[in-house]
Amino acid sequence: MRKRWIALIVVASVLVVLLAGAYWAGRHLFHMPTAKGVDSVVGELGGTRVLGVFAHPDDEQTVNGLFWRANEHDGAYTAMITATQGEAGHQTPVVARQDDLGDIRKAEALKNSFNLGVDEHEVWDYPDGGVADVDEEELVDRVASVMKRVRPDVVVAFWPESGATGHPDHMQMGRITELAIAQLAEEGGSYRGPDHIVYTISPTTALSIFGGEVGTFVVENQPDPEYAMSAEVGKKHEGWAIHASQANFLQEAYYLPAWLVYLLWDQEFYHVRDLEADPLD
Repeated sequence: MRKRWIALIVVASVLVVLLAGAYWAGRHLFHMPTAKGVDSVVGELGGTRVLGVFAHPDDEQTVNGLFWRANEHDGAYTAMITATQGEAGHQTPVVARQDDLGDIRKAEALKNSFNLGVDEHEVWDYPDGGVADVDEEELVDRVASVMKRVRPDVVVAFWPESGATGHPDHMQMGRITELAIAQLAEEGGSYRGPDHIVYTISPTTALSIFGGEVGTFVVENQPDPEYAMSAEVGKKHEGWAIHASQANFLQEAYYLPAWLVYLLWDQEFYHVRDLEADPLD
């Protein structure tokens, strides 16, 4: 009997070591070595007013940690723009009539941002999948107008050349955000734009392995991040539950269940541009 217990203990110990090794190897896939760990990117930058500019409902899922901590830990005023209602999206699972999807996803986005503590959130009705076809001047003026009203010192956006996921709407809204900031600086009014623009960056190794051609495109067209912070994994899971029409997105896109993805991917990564030292043209 004693030998049997010893054998079980040895086997259990080996399994623990193997599981721990697999866990740390998996986490390495979602690690960005250039990124310095901080409690809050907004807090690190001294931000007090934050505006996120996104393309679709659920885009805010990429920045849960930043917005949650900006509000809860830093006491910052936080706001969001979502340019489309996501009406052309694929439901996973199907929770509504497709004709009603825009209304459903708009409500999901508003509810999720509320759950993150965001103070205000505008969801516009530009065509999902067709943001690049919208009059550029109209979009720039509208984003600039929100910036003038909110007066953010930190703006959170997509990197225009990759869009975090390679989606053309993401890339265009990143570009529009930069153009709006440049326009405000050129106008020279009482509010001349934010001090920093913060870009959400995707983990390169995991994208290279699981992201296919799109993942490779993103990796080749995004900068290295300077900052890493907690992804507030609990808020990520709550967010996908709120975004019921997209709840299975991670598993469908990357062949891994959400619980496993966030067990390994528990940080958000950001590239920061100091607009005083490096202004937009």
